[in-house]
Amino acid sequence: MFKKVHLRLTILCGSITAVILLAMSFGYLYISEQSLKNSTFAAFQNNMSTLLAGMEHQNVITHEWLTKMEENGRYLIHITDNGIPFLYNERETEEQKQLFEDVWRIYENSPGPLVGSEYSDTSHMEFFYTPPRRQKAGSSTDSEDPVLMSLRGFSLLHKTKSYCACIAVSERNGGTLQIIILSPLDPLQAQIDRQRFLFLLLDVAAIVLLSFFSWHFTRRILKPLKENQERQARFVASASHELRTPLAVILSCASASEKADGEERIRFLEAIHSEGMRMSRLIDDMLLLSTAASGSWSIEQTPVELDTLVLNLFEAFEPVAAKKNITLSVSLPEASLPAVPCDKERITQVLAILLHNAVSYTPVGGRVRLLLTCNGKSTQISVEDNGPGIPDAEKEQIFERFYRAEKSRTEKGHFGLGLCIACEIVHAHHGKISVSDTPGGGSTFTVSLP
Repeated sequence: MFKKVHLRLTILCGSITAVILLAMSFGYLYISEQSLKNSTFAAFQNNMSTLLAGMEHQNVITHEWLTKMEENGRYLIHITDNGIPFLYNERETEEQKQLFEDVWRIYENSPGPLVGSEYSDTSHMEFFYTPPRRQKAGSSTDSEDPVLMSLRGFSLLHKTKSYCACIAVSERNGGTLQIIILSPLDPLQAQIDRQRFLFLLLDVAAIVLLSFFSWHFTRRILKPLKENQERQARFVASASHELRTPLAVILSCASASEKADGEERIRFLEAIHSEGMRMSRLIDDMLLLSTAASGSWSIEQTPVELDTLVLNLFEAFEPVAAKKNITLSVSLPEASLPAVPCDKERITQVLAILLHNAVSYTPVGGRVRLLLTCNGKSTQISVEDNGPGIPDAEKEQIFERFYRAEKSRTEKGHFGLGLCIACEIVHAHHGKISVSDTPGGGSTFTVSLP
């Protein structure tokens, strides 16, 4: 189940981030490409204005000058004088001739500023227009007739190739000079294609990295849930096992008591009662943990004198320790301690669990000590024993439900829930509970309350 959830979350996170990344990339590319096109058109307009202004003042247009203008394929130039093409244009290919004819038809069919043409494969953009103007009198190239020149520029798509086009018509000395200048937009398109390819590579790399990050990120998110589910599964298995044992004893004794009589029947009934009480305690502990997990556990904090509470616990467990020939001692600070806000019954339950475990695990003739200390910011209550101790690898696990440091122990009355309950109570008080090694051997459990 978690594998499917992990995969679906990864796909969801990766898809969302990919969509956002692609949307941002497309937006940037659109703005960037529009800027590149506008810059290209503006540069073409400036170049054409400068070029044609210089041509307007020339009496003779030489092949050398035309060749220089077309150098490196930057421009394509076609000039006719009174409808007759220059000899320079004889080297044009059939495709170029058709191109110039189509451009000229666009010019003829669109008087004034160009707004569209049936000869363009796509809608073209008119980006500059200069109305006819006469040359100022007194210029250095004045002739018998004044010069009249009109200039139009636009972009067009012709057979999958884009061009910036400029058409100028110059009338002088009773004749008409028609000039068509085209600037292929292949360099612009190549730059746009390179930019798109670069962004494609970056987006693919980013999506791969984001997917890899999403995979590990979602796995880290699901890890606590998976561990919690595994703990719940272990909890159910352990609870079933713990309940099965006394239930089996009860059923066995009930069946045997039907044929027994006298004292033997009484022993069976006592065993049934003992196992029933054991099941009741286990169920109470499980309900207590369930209440704590649901957050409905109520803690009633009142000022409690912990030294008095510790002394009362010492007196209650002293006979139990003496029965096992265990020395139980208590150590209190000389100065009186301030009252600590806590739930007296719950803290008593925590210390009772720790003392009960210490007495149970400490061998005969051992010792258990109860200590109370204060460092100003918190109060610590410690329970020390010189029993077998707890391995370092298991110190973090002993507070889990149904966990036992000694897997082979079968002593009744211990279900592996005590330390888990104690941990929940201490955390509900915003305190800490920890375990460490007792010098010389054994374990020391310390409860710290703010």
